[in-house]
Amino acid sequence: MTNSSVLVASDVNHSYQQGEEILPVLSGLNLTIDRGEKVAVVGVSGSGKTTLLNLLGGLDDPTHGTILVCSKNWETLNPSERANWRNQHIGFVYQFHHLLGEFSALENVALPLLIGDCSVSEAERRATLLLERVGLGARLNHHPAELSGGERQRVAVARALVTEPSVVLMDEPTGNLDPHTASEMLALLIELNQSLNISFVLVTHDKNIAAQMDRTVTLVNGQLTDSDGTLV
Repeated sequence: MTNSSVLVASDVNHSYQQGEEILPVLSGLNLTIDRGEKVAVVGVSGSGKTTLLNLLGGLDDPTHGTILVCSKNWETLNPSERANWRNQHIGFVYQFHHLLGEFSALENVALPLLIGDCSVSEAERRATLLLERVGLGARLNHHPAELSGGERQRVAVARALVTEPSVVLMDEPTGNLDPHTASEMLALLIELNQSLNISFVLVTHDKNIAAQMDRTVTLVNGQLTDSDGTLV
C-alpha cells in the first residue's frame, strides 16, 4: 500500500453457501484506490458489485484475501475498532437515501459526527456548512418526508461526506432520480470530490456516469478488468 493509496483489495475471494452448494461471487479480485481518485465499477446485475462494496466497507468479510483501508486490515479489527475505523474513513451512499425519518436533515447529517464523539455544537456546525454547500441551507430543519427525492439524496451525500472520510462507497447513487436531478447530483459529487480530495468508488449501470470518473473497471467472472480487458 503506497502513501497515496486509501484502499487496497488483494486476492479477494468471496462465496455464499446456498444449501449444500457453494456459490462463488468474487475470485482473486484486486483493486487499488488512490487518494482523491474517482473509480466506477460496472458489470451485469448479479455480478457481485454490491457484495464488493460491502467487503470494501468492512460490512462483510472475504472468504479469502485482504482489504486494507488507510493501511488497516479489516480482518485485524474487532467489531468496536472496525466501527470506529469505518466512521473515520468510510462513507456510504446508496440508491435509496436511508435517512432517519424522525430526524431533520441537519440531525441526519450530524449523526456520524456525534457517533464519533464530536460535540453537539461542532457536529451541527459542520453539518450545517455541508448542507449549505449541497444547496440545502434553507432546508436544515425539514424532515425527509418534507424533501424531494433529489433533496433527500443530497442529504445522504452530505451525511456520507461530513466526517471527511478517506473514501466514499456509492451504490447506484443516482439510480432512483430523474435524468435532470441525476445530472445535478453527479455534478455535485464531482465538485465535492475535487474540492475535498475524497476518493469515490461508484457502482453504476449508467455509461455516462462511468465516463465522468477517472477510470472504469468491469466486474466479470469475479474479477475486475480495465477498459482494455486486462485484469486490474
